[in-house]
Amino acid sequence: MGEKTGRNPTDRGKSGVKRSLLTDGRGVPLGAVIDGANRNDHKLMRQTLAAIPVRRPKPTRRQPQHLCLDKGFDYDEPRALAEAFGFTLHLRSRGEEAWAKRHARAKARRWVVERTHAWLNRFRSILIRWAKKPANYLAPLHLACGIITWRHALPR
Repeated sequence: MGEKTGRNPTDRGKSGVKRSLLTDGRGVPLGAVIDGANRNDHKLMRQTLAAIPVRRPKPTRRQPQHLCLDKGFDYDEPRALAEAFGFTLHLRSRGEEAWAKRHARAKARRWVVERTHAWLNRFRSILIRWAKKPANYLAPLHLACGIITWRHALPR
């Protein structure tokens, strides 16, 4: 199909793309990158954190910047990256998260990114990748992220 594609392990080995997305607490996209579908999530973390187009404010003790990750990022490299980028890391396995939800009224936060992926899937050119060149797929992806951000900025 083109560059930045790979055999999708969940779709009978068809060629596919993986979107790695960083959002804020409301689901507004902050950064997005693409790679082959067979690429592990934690291998895209550095690129995703570096893809934030605006300069981040410096995290302080009073205003830390949190980074919530799931079990797919439970490796030493993502822990070191979170520290290098100045994030306070929250990393729980699925079992720990379910236990905490039952016992402490704490909500799981992974759904925020999943919801943003669903919003992106409403854009047809992103849902099905027709473009062979990565730049021709990444451009509508960034445009869709901009539209989602603009919709969230509108007063309700």
